[in-house]
Amino acid sequence: MPSPVTTRPGGPGPLAGRTVSRVGYGAMQLHHGADRATGVAVLRRVVELGVDHIDTAHFYGPANELIREAVRPEDDVLIASKVGADPDPGAPVPLRLAQRPEQLRASVEANLVGLGLDRIPLVNLRRTDAGPGLRAEGDQVVDLDDQLATMVALRDEGKIGAIGLSGVSSDTLRRAIPAGVACVQNAYSLVSRDDEDLLALCAAEGIAWVPFFPLGGGLPGLPKVTEQRAVLAVAESLGRTPAQVGLAWLLHHAPNVLLIPGTSNVRHLEANVDAGAVVLDDEALAALDAVPTRSANLDLG
Repeated sequence: MPSPVTTRPGGPGPLAGRTVSRVGYGAMQLHHGADRATGVAVLRRVVELGVDHIDTAHFYGPANELIREAVRPEDDVLIASKVGADPDPGAPVPLRLAQRPEQLRASVEANLVGLGLDRIPLVNLRRTDAGPGLRAEGDQVVDLDDQLATMVALRDEGKIGAIGLSGVSSDTLRRAIPAGVACVQNAYSLVSRDDEDLLALCAAEGIAWVPFFPLGGGLPGLPKVTEQRAVLAVAESLGRTPAQVGLAWLLHHAPNVLLIPGTSNVRHLEANVDAGAVVLDDEALAALDAVPTRSANLDLG
């Protein structure tokens, strides 16, 4: 069995009151075709590689149960989950919004059971204010203050440790800051940089920026980082993959960026983690910064 590494991939970064590796792992891909043995093997390799924060959700199918089986208390891994949606198997988009306060509470309880935890260190509230995805309608249009009141109550009860936000605008974040916000998860990559102002606000407030779709794509209509000429050229010059260059650009772009790339393949996992060791010089960064961008605000509702 490979020996665990002793350094944090991508270096150290703050998240939810502790220090973690800047390269983490997102468990969403475990929902797509990974059998149980493969999922457990990938998660054990995550730990062996020194990654100490994992992002998951109850609506990621079997991900929580796989984490419960594979990740041990002595691994000291920060588990971050999210609420704001519930699984909806068989639907074109296999989830449905669950934005009402009682649904948020029920989702936290479901995550606690699935993960086998008494307390989830970080829970992100998935809003629908910005970015790709479903848009709230009808009784799913819920005021932020009502949602935050539920999240704060769950934190006070000890069921969650810290509160994060996802799919939010700068105005939403400003309203939420007094409640205490540990991180923001929005769609963001080299080719989708709508949220530069929001990223800067997070940096100024000491809030971690945890982008999803960090290589673009992810949904039809979103460009892919790995198809950009500048990315391909930098990757060739460094002897790295285009995906590693795209992930490394994020780490270089702002000091509060933490990554959660996901995969159900150990080889891809190792390559993603190794992106934390990619060094981009000023010339490479200038070439990458000049890559054209496109909005990620796609409505799937």
